[in-house]
Amino acid sequence: MRMMELSPEKQMMQWDIFNEMSEHEQVVFCNDQASGLKAIIAIHDTTLGPALGGCRMYPYHTTEDALEDVLRLSRGMTKKCAAADVDFGGGKAVIIGDPTKDKTPELFRAFGQFVESLQGRFYTGTDMGTTMDDFVHAMKETRCIVGVPEEFGGSGDSSVPTAEGVLNSLRAVNTVLNGDPSLADHTYAIQGLGKVGYKVAMQLLSEGADLYVTDLQPAISVKVKEQAVKLGRDVQIVDGDGIFTVHADVLVPCARGGIIDERTISNLNVKAIAGSANNQLKETRHGAMLQARGILYAPDYIVNGGGLIQVADELYGGNKARVVAKTQAIYHSLIEVFEYSKANQLPTEEAADQLVARRMASRSSRNSFFTNRTRPKWSIRQEKGMY
Repeated sequence: MRMMELSPEKQMMQWDIFNEMSEHEQVVFCNDQASGLKAIIAIHDTTLGPALGGCRMYPYHTTEDALEDVLRLSRGMTKKCAAADVDFGGGKAVIIGDPTKDKTPELFRAFGQFVESLQGRFYTGTDMGTTMDDFVHAMKETRCIVGVPEEFGGSGDSSVPTAEGVLNSLRAVNTVLNGDPSLADHTYAIQGLGKVGYKVAMQLLSEGADLYVTDLQPAISVKVKEQAVKLGRDVQIVDGDGIFTVHADVLVPCARGGIIDERTISNLNVKAIAGSANNQLKETRHGAMLQARGILYAPDYIVNGGGLIQVADELYGGNKARVVAKTQAIYHSLIEVFEYSKANQLPTEEAADQLVARRMASRSSRNSFFTNRTRPKWSIRQEKGMY
């Protein structure tokens, strides 16, 4: 049989795809014409265990844009899982479509079938553009779903531990800056008052902080300001990118990623950055630029680890006290990063990456040592289904 000859254009496309995913173990393209599903699942690294990461739904302009996003996000999940000390590797999924128009139960059931076809290599749940209710449908086709409502056997809203992780991170930042973890009597500039940012803002106010806030929905900012008046605190509402120029102690990004670049760094009037947004640094080199300006950066994949901790714990039966304890440990993880960064004169992001790489190298040898007297650490939802 003669091999099919590819045109130069197709040869280049094939080469580019494999070049882009060269760090990844597996990338799965999922297509279901009946439901309209077009999705990509990326498994980055399973050294620590099966891949775990959310599923994002977004109207990407091109398939290449979707692929770039899922590869970037799954790569970050490997570091996030290692930093949170959970026995999972990094993965992510994206569904190409408008979450306000294209969602149907059948689409998510089709997605669930593709997840199930990976036979436990990938566990997923909500992310930007998807909700817990979406995955109630996916869960009818696979057990490899996390973060569904409690009435369906899940652990519920993961934004609660995510917000608590941000607060513990701010305590770590204040310990380094002020020698005291207290959140009171400091000023925080919060970008984004969504599920996480709003909870962070309310807790900061209750603990005696003052805020600058900005959000695409002005009514939410007004609501935060009204709460501040009741508590005798001060909230200033800022428009858009003005949040990067205010004089505050800490910038708390809780919205989009890629916000820390040359322009914003030159305008910053803060001592530190610690928030829940993913991939805050536009490029790795911007961490060194922050360090040069004397701005302490808390690596985002450690700060926002609370939600991951909850959904990972859910797979082993779910224990709220255990989730709280591991979320509180984010404080100590960041202190370790800050101390390692200072001792080795490294930007904090690079320091965190080195500590993560060290942990993964150590755990890889642990995972190759077998004894049949030990319950496999990845004995996950094997005995019974969700229904």
